[in-house]
Amino acid sequence: MTQKLACQVEQIVNHGDRVYTVALRPEGPAPRFRAGQFLHLALDHYDPSRFWPDSRVFSIASPPSQPDLLRISYSVRGRFTERMERELVEGQQVWIKMPYGDFVVGRGTDVVLLAGGTGISAFTAFLESLPHDGMHSVTLAYGARTDRLLIYRDAVERCAMQAPSMRAVYFVEDLAPDGGSTDTSDTQVGRVSVAAMWPRLSRPFEAAYYISGPPAMLRTVSDDLRAHGITSEAIHIDAWE
Repeated sequence: MTQKLACQVEQIVNHGDRVYTVALRPEGPAPRFRAGQFLHLALDHYDPSRFWPDSRVFSIASPPSQPDLLRISYSVRGRFTERMERELVEGQQVWIKMPYGDFVVGRGTDVVLLAGGTGISAFTAFLESLPHDGMHSVTLAYGARTDRLLIYRDAVERCAMQAPSMRAVYFVEDLAPDGGSTDTSDTQVGRVSVAAMWPRLSRPFEAAYYISGPPAMLRTVSDDLRAHGITSEAIHIDAWE
């Protein structure tokens, strides 16, 4: 069941280049949700006797085991996120309604996750819940404009250490423009690429593929997967934007 909840903005992290992470503390018990679901965020006050105010959807980056502190990440693109950048301050009250969506990663097969920018937030809750003795492989391709904008890289690497079945490969469009290092074996220069990932997949035709990121990436990666012989049924797209 979806619920509408007031939340306090507990923390705002500015990652640079107009990319932010926001931690929201619900003022009442948050409803149960599944990894991969999303919430609607409204900046204006909600009056239950009136219509729901203007809002935007964001993947819930925090795991279901932490319902008392919900985390979202966003990059500034468009009118609503410009308002968020301009108006959000720590301690402010905002409103959410949740949970929504069925972009839930299955656990019965090998999975390949392809994430661009803040699209990684659709997968972080799933990764944090991986078992130590998982039978199926989890391969993550995670890309951003610069090394510094791989904002969940530390969290991803912690998950990989706890789950031996997981492997992550990083993609950076600009070669270390901010002092970051891109010369490791697990970092590629360029955008998330099916061709670059393909040799790393042991059973590519038995895996399920999940894509989350900017619209152009969703189109390009899904087309490339089909060109490699992956069926449409095996491709899942986080297309709520």
